[in-house]
Amino acid sequence: MSKPSERFPAEPQTPADPAAQPAGQQVGPRIEIDDTKAISCYANFCRVTGTPEELIIDFGLNPQPFIMPPPHPVPITQRIVTNYFTAKRMLHALQLTLQRHEAVFGVLEPDVQKRVVGNR
Repeated sequence: MSKPSERFPAEPQTPADPAAQPAGQQVGPRIEIDDTKAISCYANFCRVTGTPEELIIDFGLNPQPFIMPPPHPVPITQRIVTNYFTAKRMLHALQLTLQRHEAVFGVLEPDVQKRVVGNR
């Protein structure tokens, strides 16, 4: 059994030295997590819906991602239901992570058709 992990923090991590922080950002408490019971799955499809109180994010595997719309229903295997406050924190964490990734590896093109056409 693995021990608790801090690989995926609940909030974006900030430097411990306040002088090394960008102006206006606060240092938050370090939150320990235990991911020993987490279930991992892969998704290449995501659908976001919601109500006035909650955001619903469905994840699934589209076996034919180059055909739009898919000829068969995309099976949804995971669903996350959260409030809008948590969704906004998740959006911020994802934006920071994507910015770091693109700074190292280049801009990501989310449109599959443009990526395929660009590589021909």
